[in-house]
Parts: sequence; structure tokens; C-alpha cells
Amino acid sequence: MAKRKAIPNYGIVTLNGIEYYRTRIEDADGKRVPLYGKTREELYDKVEEAKRQIAECKFRRTTPTVKEYSEKWLLMQSAHIRSTTLIDYSSKVKNYIIKPLGHMYMADVTSDDVKLAVIPAAQKSESVYRSVNMLLKCIFNSAEDSHIIDDNPTKRLSAKGGIPQKEKAALTDEQVDKLLAAIKGLPPYVFVMIGLYAGLRREEILALQWDCVHLDENAPYISVQRAWHTEHNRPVILTELKTKAARRDVPIPTCLVECLKEAKANSKSQYVIANSEGAPLSYTQFRRVWQYIVTRSTKERTYVRYVNGEKIKHTVKPVLGEAAPHNGRVIYSLDFQVTPHQLRHTYITNLIYAQVDPKTVQYLAGHENSKITMDIYAKVKYNKPHELVTVVNNAFGQ
Repeated sequence: MAKRKAIPNYGIVTLNGIEYYRTRIEDADGKRVPLYGKTREELYDKVEEAKRQIAECKFRRTTPTVKEYSEKWLLMQSAHIRSTTLIDYSSKVKNYIIKPLGHMYMADVTSDDVKLAVIPAAQKSESVYRSVNMLLKCIFNSAEDSHIIDDNPTKRLSAKGGIPQKEKAALTDEQVDKLLAAIKGLPPYVFVMIGLYAGLRREEILALQWDCVHLDENAPYISVQRAWHTEHNRPVILTELKTKAARRDVPIPTCLVECLKEAKANSKSQYVIANSEGAPLSYTQFRRVWQYIVTRSTKERTYVRYVNGEKIKHTVKPVLGEAAPHNGRVIYSLDFQVTPHQLRHTYITNLIYAQVDPKTVQYLAGHENSKITMDIYAKVKYNKPHELVTVVNNAFGQ
């Protein structure tokens, strides 16, 4: 029978009034970590087991888990990004990075692990995929720069992925007329007018207060100074805007001046767009307001009704010009769909059609990056062959 090795004389420490034998051992990453045992024999067995695991590279690692480092990275970002951006980052990191990879150590993550992790993001829109892709690379690049990992598994991660979103075209003049006629006097009317004739973003319109609406000036204008967003469906108004360029003064045309004068005369709130209590809208309240537009369109939609406690799906297939079956005041008059951002896109497009120079368009739109403006400008101005035929013929002496 083999003799057991002699048990060393370990040191003794007292923890919470209990004596333990203690020693230190160097783990797989070269870090000395303590081990404890109530008896010398117990501690000896722990040391032997630790040595065995070290040999198999399974003992305690010094690199943090993906969850630990991702949360640390988010904390580091919080010092220099907007709170709304941090909320967006935190949500995506939690759902698309921590959820599939959080339990793994940073140094153990392979390129295959990363490719598998991004599959759910690839099934979403291109913008979601790009954002998740960027966050993964930023987190692992930061870990590499800090010498936490030697190999970066995101280096070859493809930037292409996600479901392409069909770009919404600007509304035509005819569509604008139909839209305004359909919602005249209804809750979304003022919002739509500001979007169409001042080009403000949704979060800029919903945060707009009357102190920033200057209607009695020789050149009336709206000063963009605040932004709206929601946390847990509650509105939060920020003075921190999306970019520095978003803070701007936008001259407004007569039709919008008249609309806002009427709205201000009837308003009991400091907010231009407010709920019945005079407060800014929550996300749910805004959706209800926008629903006035959706219900007047011919878009097929499904409702859920409860009949005798049973959940029944009810599909509506609106016919243009007819009244809604359950509300005769609602006429299906819109044979097109509208999004809030489409109002802004229509504003920018109309500026370009009016031959406004790109730098002025960039300022009025609040674009920080001229590339965004020029991309829109090029698509609007140079996508109609019949308008360019003269230019091309002149260029080639025809």
C-alpha cells in the first residue's frame, strides 16, 4: 500500500471566530490565491485537487467573465456618452452579449462563440446588427488594449448582417394634403405639422416647450433645446441633445406659425404636445396619439377581442373611402402608411427640391455628419433620369 506524502505544517488563521489552516498556491494565470481547510488533511486534499485542475487549465482564471467585463465597460462609457445612449447600449449588451456569452471567461471566447452569439442580432434589422457588432468589437478591443486577453475573437466578425429595412420615401404633396385633411382637429395634427414644416425629430417635438417657440419675431422660429425619451414608459425631458448640431434655431413657414398660434391659444401646458394633465407624453400615450393616423389608413390590421372570456382575433381590411364599422366618424382616407420619421424626411426632401444648398440643409436638419445630408441629397436630387438627361447631353456635347 503506497504511503501518503507528508502533510506540510500549514499556517493557521481565524475567520469569524473559527480556526482554519491556510496556504497559497499559484493558479493557471500565475496569481497566488489562498486555500483553506478545517484540518491539515482537508487542506492537503484541496491543494492536490487544485494542482490537478491547474494541470488541466481548469483552475481559477484571472480574466473576468464576459458579463463582468461588459458591465465594467458600460460603466466606463457612462462618463462620456448620453444617458439615452447608455440605456440603449445596456439593453443590447444584456440581450445580445451577456445572454449568450456572459458566463464565459473573456480569454476563453473564440471567434466561433462570437459568430454564434450574433445570430439573434442578425435576425433583427441592419441597424440592430450594426449596433451589436460595434459593441462586441468595442468591448473586446478594450480588453485587448488592457492586456486582459491576448487574442481578440471579434477581429474577423463581419460588419454585414441583419434584415435590410426598406427606406420610406418622402410623402408627396398630394399625400401631405390627404394626411393633414384626415387628422385636422385631432391630437396628432400639431405634431405632424411640426414634423413636416420644421423637420424636428420625434424626441425634439415631444420635448418642445412654448418658451422655445418664437411666434412674434419678424422671422418666427423654433429653438431646439430639449429632447424627450422614456424610461419604463415614463417621459424624461433632457437638455442633452443627440449631437451638438441638434441644438439649432429653425425658421418656420407661415402655415406652421398659424397652426402653433392656434395651439398656443388653446394650450394649458408649457409643452406644445401634452397629455390631458399638461405633462409630456409617455411612450404609450404617443402610440395612442399616432393611432389616429393608423386607424384612418387602409393598412390591414388585426385586433384582439374578448367574447365571453374567449380571446378572438379580429382582422380589419379597410376599403378606401368607407367608414370604420364601429366608428362612423373614422373614414379610411389614407391609402399609404406614415411613420413619424417620414415627416422629417419629407421636410429635408422638400428643402432639397427647393434648391437649398447642402450646408443649409445640414444645419436645419440638425445633422452633425455632412455625409448623412449628402446621402439624402444625392438620392433625392440625382435619382431621376428624365431630370438629368439635359445635364448628361450637355456634358457630352449632344
